[in-house]
Amino acid sequence: MDTAAPFRSAAFARFERFCAALKARHGYLLGDVNWTGVLNLALDVRGQELFLDMADAPEQIAAAFRNIAAVIERFVAGIAAETGSSSISVNRTVRHFRRPVYLHSECSNTMISAADYERFVLPVDVAWSGRHRPFGIHHCGRDSHRFAASYARVPHLDFLDVGWGGDVGQLRAHLPNTFLNIRLDPVGILRQTPDEIRATLFRLVGQSANPWLTGVCCINLDSTVTDAQIAAIFDAVGELRREFAAQANR
Repeated sequence: MDTAAPFRSAAFARFERFCAALKARHGYLLGDVNWTGVLNLALDVRGQELFLDMADAPEQIAAAFRNIAAVIERFVAGIAAETGSSSISVNRTVRHFRRPVYLHSECSNTMISAADYERFVLPVDVAWSGRHRPFGIHHCGRDSHRFAASYARVPHLDFLDVGWGGDVGQLRAHLPNTFLNIRLDPVGILRQTPDEIRATLFRLVGQSANPWLTGVCCINLDSTVTDAQIAAIFDAVGELRREFAAQANR
């Protein structure tokens, strides 16, 4: 694979013209372009046959993943050079860090085994965690805990998006020094009372066991969610902050 070919494509030329027009009009560029991640892109390119290839042609797939990673890294470097960040479009939480998180989208990890992750994707995460700090993994599936021991092999996993349903306690046991960003269930919130939402937050933050390395977020809320339900999220987080601050001052 010619890793420079995507940057000679008509699509990339249009993207460059678009960025140049925005910068000429406003004087600067802000925000990011979601770079989706190595496995996600491989699935976009190859489709479901990729899973057979992992078994039938593992060396070819490992090489293909390295090439995809090289393309991503070059693309993201170009964006970050203009905007100062790389992953706001993956999760807006990363903008609150003093140095923006390099957040690798691994949505489709839920479709593979931990062994396949370690064989094909982990080498990329290990390399990126050494070159791009803080480094993070976005796992929006319900089974992030299934990869807890595997993610613990990433030398510098500074941030982990914990998809709804992930076992926060199990992840914390394997990742004592990682910021766990707990993602709430936007569908489940519809069925919960404000008191139930509050109880859920207290339970999950308690399982994380380190308030200084814990965040909370929720995306894709629609107009059917009430103001009281949304307020319950903010109120619970505010109460937890006050509680932990009081403990630290004792």
